[in-house]
Amino acid sequence: MNITENGSRNTEHASPAGHPDASDRPREKCGIFGIYGHPDAARLTYFGLYALQHRGQESCGIVSADGCRVRQHRGLGLVSEVFNPQVLEQLPGHLAIGHVRYSTTGSTLLVNAQPFVVQHAGHSLAVGHNGTLTNAREIRRSLEEGGSIFQSTMDTEVIVHLMARHRGADTVESLINALEHLKGSYSLVLATADKVIAARDPHGFRPLSLGQLNGGWVAASETCALDLVQADYWRDVEPGEIVVIDENGLHSHKPFPPEHPRHCIFEYIYFARPDSQVFGKSVYLVRKRLGAALVREHPIKADLVMPFPDSGIYAALGYAEASGIPFEFGVIRNHYVGRTFIQPSQTMRDFSVKVKLNPVRDILKGKRVVVVEDSIIRGTTTRSRVKSLREAGAKEVSLLVSCPPTRFPCYYGIDFSSKGELIASQQEIEQIRDFLGLDYLGYLSLDGMVAATQMDHDNYCLSCFSGDYPVVLEQDFSKTCFEDDICAPGPIEAAVVCER
Repeated sequence: MNITENGSRNTEHASPAGHPDASDRPREKCGIFGIYGHPDAARLTYFGLYALQHRGQESCGIVSADGCRVRQHRGLGLVSEVFNPQVLEQLPGHLAIGHVRYSTTGSTLLVNAQPFVVQHAGHSLAVGHNGTLTNAREIRRSLEEGGSIFQSTMDTEVIVHLMARHRGADTVESLINALEHLKGSYSLVLATADKVIAARDPHGFRPLSLGQLNGGWVAASETCALDLVQADYWRDVEPGEIVVIDENGLHSHKPFPPEHPRHCIFEYIYFARPDSQVFGKSVYLVRKRLGAALVREHPIKADLVMPFPDSGIYAALGYAEASGIPFEFGVIRNHYVGRTFIQPSQTMRDFSVKVKLNPVRDILKGKRVVVVEDSIIRGTTTRSRVKSLREAGAKEVSLLVSCPPTRFPCYYGIDFSSKGELIASQQEIEQIRDFLGLDYLGYLSLDGMVAATQMDHDNYCLSCFSGDYPVVLEQDFSKTCFEDDICAPGPIEAAVVCER
């Protein structure tokens, strides 16, 4: 079996830190897509990744296969920038997997773009990973001491090295043996020359759905990707399940003892597209119920309810509907703002905020305004946006947040991995209110948030709110990459965020 690679690099795009409001938003690490049994698999994977672009904007890749040959193309940038019809024509085959990636602060490297592809014992294997392996450093250290040579700084690469240790086993057996060693979160799509495999960690931290398309099968991080390629949603890959799709159809393996589900509740709050179904629930309806729950906990007399587009829109709709207060778009979003732009002179104050969101003065002047947001992470951009409402003439500004204060780092696939990045970890609600320049600040309670999902507390990972981590972390997990000259070890609370 042969493998060919085409790498593209677009150096014009800055890291997420260059985005007008990236410093104040939580970021999902990745989105994955896989398809088997379609003659134009790479093209459908392109559309699937397009639907999942919100889960990662720094790099992307597609690997295709036709039964004997594996081909790949990866690059830095958005899906529409990395792929074109000519590139897709070079990726023939009836099966394919794809990946969109968001990296944390620091440079974005092509070597860390996924799917990650290796050749071993004459066979090719591609892996796309959404999540974070909390014991990856420990495993990598052990593998390197045994002679393994790594090509990237991704935790994903430890998976293929663990699989390679079981030379006599088939792909599924070697994957099972590898996954037995892993801790943390993972939803995976893998491809060989003749099969696609989807897998989820036993806690089911990150979502992964299955769909059917003209006799073939599709796996995707969210059902919105299934919708775009016109696949019918079938079911989710279950926590701890490995699904193998080949010429004999779909086969399910459940090799691990069952664990209690720990779904990431931030998928409902912020990450997933509202037109997706995640963990068996409509994201749109959950967000509306979060807004209605805010009315019960924070009833406020006001003239209008508004979001900061696009975050908070659906919770704001729920708040307006339950409270009877009119819903308005008090600020208008410029949808044509790129990820980089030429900064003006310093005389144009708060340009980074105004270039994206502009207040509607005639709507806001003299009004008591309730703003509904999905989350506050660092607070810097929120402060500038509140200031712009004041300058537009708002009489009172109240801010309601559709989740509890985010006080603790996430180690399972979200990019806020140190307490120092989180405003709520260092300040009380009254202090945050004053910092943001608000008349009132209210967060949804933990119980109110979970109740809005219509599932039990035990089904979710709530560690970023409670500090209760369902998977034990290795001692030096705060060292978030594998390059000793970039990160310095330290306690988890003092974690350094770097390129992974």
